[in-house]
Amino acid sequence: MNRQATTMTLWQAVDALAAQLPFSTQKVGRTLSTTLSDTHAAGGDAFRFFEGTPVRLADGAELARIDLRIKREDASQGFLVLELKGRCVPMAEVRQHYAALELIDVPRGRSLDEASTFTATLGWGRLSFGFTERNPDCLAFVAFDPA
Repeated sequence: MNRQATTMTLWQAVDALAAQLPFSTQKVGRTLSTTLSDTHAAGGDAFRFFEGTPVRLADGAELARIDLRIKREDASQGFLVLELKGRCVPMAEVRQHYAALELIDVPRGRSLDEASTFTATLGWGRLSFGFTERNPDCLAFVAFDPA
């Protein structure tokens, strides 16, 4: 698969994305050095779903999947999920950047892909960090949910 590279670290990417709300395919693509394409996903009546090509970050983390959802009807802020691979990002590192985290979701034993999700409530909305049962010590995804 064609992988783009960027000079940004994971945390620089998170800060840069949060600073440019509302999300658009152009802004997210430019920030992450990727192209977002409409997936024409089912359930696309309310949302348009866009996916970006994988991006290797400067700190060894990799954005394996970039998932952007934008409401069709109102010009919402969008919803963005970055799925991570590559370097393990432990909870201690997340807490160095976002100390005030609230546990909002826990695995219920149905799948190794279920996650413990920790959320920081920020001025622009909620930023969530997910750690899946499959690899509970390493960050699996970052989700941006603007207010």
